[in-house]
Amino acid sequence: EVQLVESGGGLAQPGGSLKLSCVGSGFTFRTAYLNWVRQAPGKEPEWVSGINIDESTLYRHSVKGRFTISRDNTKRTVYLQMNNLESADAGVYYCVKGVWNTGVRGQGTQVTVPS
Repeated sequence: EVQLVESGGGLAQPGGSLKLSCVGSGFTFRTAYLNWVRQAPGKEPEWVSGINIDESTLYRHSVKGRFTISRDNTKRTVYLQMNNLESADAGVYYCVKGVWNTGVRGQGTQVTVPS
């Protein structure tokens, strides 16, 4: 069974930083495309970032230069370093395996950034 477990969320002030982690199990981690997706209250989920098996990365425009996605295949973990946080970054962050809007995702971790 594919499982993804996120952690690292919390409260950060505007301009602050958080680092999210997601541990995967039940699949061949090193060959998986992995995403971070977030959902704010009352809004649709939105793709944030993705990392390929060759560690190439993609970001949505609003987080480029502030967020960094990375992976450690030996630890079966994907990370999202979030710097210079803004209130618009608040929401539940999910780790998603495969296609961002249809793939398996974890339970999420809450990120709160007061306005």
